[in-house]
Amino acid sequence: MTIILEEEMMRIARTLRTALALLLACAACAASAQPAEKLVFLTNWYAEAEHGGFYQALATGLYRKHGLDVTIKMGGPQVNGLQLLLAGQADLFMGYDIQTINAVERGLPVVTIAAAFQKDPTVIVAHPGVEKLEMLKGRPVAISSASNTTFWPWLRTRYGFDDGQIRPYSFSVQPFLADKNLAQQGYATSEPFMVAKAGVKPNVFLLADFGYPPYAETVIVTRDTLAKRRAALKRFVEATAQGWKAYFADPAPAHALIKKDNPQMADDLLAFGVKTMTEYGIVAGGDAVKLGIMTMTDARWKRTFEFMAQAGLVKRDVDYTKAYTLELVKDVKVLP
Repeated sequence: MTIILEEEMMRIARTLRTALALLLACAACAASAQPAEKLVFLTNWYAEAEHGGFYQALATGLYRKHGLDVTIKMGGPQVNGLQLLLAGQADLFMGYDIQTINAVERGLPVVTIAAAFQKDPTVIVAHPGVEKLEMLKGRPVAISSASNTTFWPWLRTRYGFDDGQIRPYSFSVQPFLADKNLAQQGYATSEPFMVAKAGVKPNVFLLADFGYPPYAETVIVTRDTLAKRRAALKRFVEATAQGWKAYFADPAPAHALIKKDNPQMADDLLAFGVKTMTEYGIVAGGDAVKLGIMTMTDARWKRTFEFMAQAGLVKRDVDYTKAYTLELVKDVKVLP
C-alpha cells in the first residue's frame, strides 16, 4: 500500500511539473507575441562613435529583445532637443546634466534617468610646449558661446582663466593650426584626431580628469513619461548598457548604422573614437567599474550642482535633486 501511494504521489508531482512547464511556456509565448513598445530617442548630434552603444543596441537587436521598438533620430547644431522632448516629438533625449539642472530651475518637467558618459569628453587642445593646463592662463582660447555656461566658468574658478582670453570658436581646427599661440575647445574623440591628421601632435587636456564634474550623454525624459512608462524606460537603460558593452567588443554593427545615418562619417574617425573612449574610460570608467555602465550617483550630481552654484550658473536654493533619479539605474548592473 505504501509503495502504491508513493507511486501515485510521484505521478501527481510529474503531472504538476508538466502543467507548470506548459503554463510558463504559454506565458513566454504570450509575452513574445506582445507588440514591442515604441520609443523615439533623439541624440545630441549627427551619428558618430560617441553614440555607439545606442546604435549597437539597435543593430544587434538588444532593444527588440527587451520588448522595445526604438527609433534613433539624429540631433544637430540647429536642433533644440529639449524643446522637442517637451513637445512630445521624442520620448528620450541625449542631454547634459548642467542643462537639466538649469531646466529644473526654470520649472521644466524633465528628469535624467541615466548617463552614458562617466566623463564629459570636453578637452582643451593646445600646441606642443603647453605641458600643463595652468600654462594656458592668459593665452587665447577659442570656445563656443555655449561654453560660457558650461566649462569656462569652471576654468575661471579652478585655474584663474579670464574672459579676455576668449576667442570665437569656428567649429574648425584651421584657426588653431594657423596660430601656434591659440588653444581651443574640442571633444576628445574628434578635434585631436583632426589636428594630428593635419600634422600637429597636440597636447590634449580632458577636463574631466582635472575635476570637471558633469556627466555627458545623459538620457532625459519628461516626468510624465517617467510616470507612465517606467518599465519601458528601465528596459531601454538596460539594453543600452548592454549595447555599450557589446560595442567595445565589436563596434562593426553599430558603425554600419552610424554610417547609414551619417554618410560623411569616416572609418578612421570612428576607430579613433572607440580607441579614445576606451583609453579615457569615458563610458566604462569612474563609477561604472563597480556600479555598471549608464550609472549615476547622488555624490556626483551634488558636485556638479556645487560647481554651478559657485560659478553663478544656478541659484543655490534650486532643488537640484529633481533633475535626476537613480531609480532606474540602481538595478542595472551591466559591468564593463
